[in-house]
Amino acid sequence: MGHLNADFGGAHMTGFGIGPVLEEFTGVSRIAVLRGGGLGDLMYAVPAVTALKAAYPKSTVTLLGTPIHAELLAQVESPVDETAILPFAEGVRPGPVIEEHQDGFIAAMRARNFDLAVQLHGGGRHSNPFLLRLGARHTVGAGTPDAARLERTVPYTYYQHEPLRALEVAGYAGAPPVDLEARLRPRPEFERQLAVSLAGDTHTVVVIHPGATDPRRRWPAQRFAAVARRAADDGFRVLVIGDQSERELAETVVELAVGPVPPGADDARGSSSDPPVASLAGKLSLGELAGLLAGCSVVVANDSGPRHLAQALGTPTVGIFWAGNAINAAPLGRSMHRIHLGWATHCAVCGIDITQVGWTAPRCRHDVSTVETVAADAVYEDVLQLTAMTPRPRGR
Repeated sequence: MGHLNADFGGAHMTGFGIGPVLEEFTGVSRIAVLRGGGLGDLMYAVPAVTALKAAYPKSTVTLLGTPIHAELLAQVESPVDETAILPFAEGVRPGPVIEEHQDGFIAAMRARNFDLAVQLHGGGRHSNPFLLRLGARHTVGAGTPDAARLERTVPYTYYQHEPLRALEVAGYAGAPPVDLEARLRPRPEFERQLAVSLAGDTHTVVVIHPGATDPRRRWPAQRFAAVARRAADDGFRVLVIGDQSERELAETVVELAVGPVPPGADDARGSSSDPPVASLAGKLSLGELAGLLAGCSVVVANDSGPRHLAQALGTPTVGIFWAGNAINAAPLGRSMHRIHLGWATHCAVCGIDITQVGWTAPRCRHDVSTVETVAADAVYEDVLQLTAMTPRPRGR
């Protein structure tokens, strides 16, 4: 394996941000940013896009992303000008690869004549060759020793805070940081629409998201339910969120919190009486979700997209993180964001070292939670502390 060396591409340093800030490119009016994945992955990229827009104020930024990115960005205010949906491609967007679709996408993007293409999608083994196919005048991104080199390449090591990694890449493109973390606003129409649909004051709402893409990042449902029950007992309205695939998990949390409905009895959770604990999983558009997260009191969640989105919208969060993931993804501040860590270092079933999670490390087939030891009492104490803060300015 080769060495991890920074490649400045002949540029000179002009200063420091997260890392070196290099000379700006000249004549940049069209920028492509490659970042696939889910909501959290998009949040990691937003600060870098903000920096690029500030450094090249006359440019337009096209995010090469996924359908969930396009849906959210159409319903919030952000620094991204447009989203182009990536085709399925190995290491870029998982799914059945169809070469004709890839070729068609690349041809359409090449026709845009991008001045600058920025790779924010991992270590570059697959994403760097994909980016180079765009034919941009300049290319910048991260790279492992075995990745194709771009014009300017930041050394990629796994354990680095992802938004800061993206900002380091932006610095190589001549763009110093503006924000260290993502900042978004829901469009006003979705906030109004959500307020009408909930028929209540979202400021008294605790939102819980019990899901996570990787099952190992999930706190047990009964722990979320314990937090939900205590919040409801203290007068909060608790709303459990998730996508369509998480509806059953959300309902489990609700049932554990309030108990199952006896046979033949009316289900108060489906009535208009605003039950203290209810599920909205699979019922909200991303714009409505953004409106809910922006207006509620606090969000309790695993290391997941909705938690990252809530943070970007300025809402306090209590996050449950595996210690390794906290290095890469936890919020930077603690005034509005608290974290609770699972400290597992080995799989509880096979004993494999789960801290070795770089691009060459194996992943065992077991999905045992790495955060199950986090105590519900400690999480709820942070909920109480965060909801006791001076009310946040609304008009973010």
